[in-house]
Amino acid sequence: MKVAIAVAVLGVLGMLIVDHGPWNKPKVQPAFMASYSSTGEAARAAGAQVMPTEQKLQVEPEPPAPKPVHPVNPTPP
Repeated sequence: MKVAIAVAVLGVLGMLIVDHGPWNKPKVQPAFMASYSSTGEAARAAGAQVMPTEQKLQVEPEPPAPKPVHPVNPTPP
């Protein structure tokens, strides 16, 4: 039992050290240093084509299929 507790404690401490150590700090750029001001600009610079999505109908039509007369899984009374 003591060995299992020691392994668990060392594992948690190891994860904390690796994840939150001084070498693992996020490198945040201020807005004035960023190369692109929007995702679209960055995508175009990488060579992607940015196109708007197709408009969908507000109300989708009913599918042309027969409607079932009885439910597939009837609920017991």
